[in-house]
Amino acid sequence: MGAGNTVVSTTAQQTEDLAADLALDLKPGDVVHVCGEVGAGKTTFVRGACAALGVDGPVTSPSYTICNRYVGKDVLISHLDCQRLEGASGEESGIFDDEVAADRITFIEWPQSSVESVGMIALVPAAVRIELSHRSPDTRLIKILRGNGPR
Repeated sequence: MGAGNTVVSTTAQQTEDLAADLALDLKPGDVVHVCGEVGAGKTTFVRGACAALGVDGPVTSPSYTICNRYVGKDVLISHLDCQRLEGASGEESGIFDDEVAADRITFIEWPQSSVESVGMIALVPAAVRIELSHRSPDTRLIKILRGNGPR
């Protein structure tokens, strides 16, 4: 895939497969912003990437925990959901200190929420930005934008 790519997915498996392909190019220190409305497939996308990175076990939404950590074959993975951080103060941005690091790949759902509330993610450039949107109840449009951060 080049700097930008748009794909149509009609099943969760297609979304996971696309994410698995993308994950093969990720390395520790990379940050992936995963954007989209509720139900667009953000966690499904992360699940596919984590499977390709060697995570053995369930990958679930961090909506209520804010962060889930996984151990892949050769890398640690942080999976953040920043939607609930909307309106948080600067002191609460400390959650990112351990989760965005050189020793792990970090997936951030709802990165725009943290930009609006604490401005923290604006300081964390994404190696890849994924934008998922509904085309119909069963179809998703997935935009992959690369090169927004250091590689």
